[in-house]
Amino acid sequence: MTAAASGADAHDDLAEAVERLTDPDQPLEPKQRRKLIGTVVSSVGRGARSARAKGGVVGWMIGVLEGVSPRLRVRDLDTLRAHHHGLTGEALADSLVENASRGSAVVGAAGGAVAAVEYAAPPTLLTAPVQIVAETVIISAIEIKLIAELHEVYGVRVHGTGRQRGLAYLQAWGRQRGVSPLQPGSVTAVLGAGARRELRQRLLARLGRNLTTLGPLLTGAVAGAYLNRRGTKRLADAIRDDLRGRTLDVD
Repeated sequence: MTAAASGADAHDDLAEAVERLTDPDQPLEPKQRRKLIGTVVSSVGRGARSARAKGGVVGWMIGVLEGVSPRLRVRDLDTLRAHHHGLTGEALADSLVENASRGSAVVGAAGGAVAAVEYAAPPTLLTAPVQIVAETVIISAIEIKLIAELHEVYGVRVHGTGRQRGLAYLQAWGRQRGVSPLQPGSVTAVLGAGARRELRQRLLARLGRNLTTLGPLLTGAVAGAYLNRRGTKRLADAIRDDLRGRTLDVD
């Protein structure tokens, strides 16, 4: 299998994991969640090991998110309402945020447990366990899907090809702001240097927070779950505040 084919498979695995981890109608049992996360970590982790050996962990993470963003299944408003018992407006947005936060917490708990067991002191970026790096990517993908679907709820439609829309939501994740469809450069098929810098800073902050706060003096799984749930909710609050300013009535 070529490197490109292997990378595409990893992106598909990650996109599927996001769907299953955030599906409110088919919640996974703990054993199923661990198996799913383990499969994705194994699939994505090969690239992470190679990137870490070359000192390019964050650049690799951006590449993975760039590949997976167009693969994430974004539901339209009617489908979202059907999947969330007819909820509309802010109540629907609340439900989406809760599901995504729960998914982040589940992944964070798994990563926190690993960090607490493997390290007597918080690891650095260069010594980060591959599992923590891979799980940071999973959580980021969960948040990108959330951002995309919040745009549907608030009536801010992003047009373009699947890749263009995916990259627009990826950039929104990096900036922690909604997409401005009419702003030049907001919908593009290529990530510019500025967008990559923003993504790099965002990923460094997310990964660094996980690495410096997860240690044996904390209950790793509990700390990981709490930090990632809180992080996802804070991001959602920022995106929602921004999107509210662009629509008069989400109900």
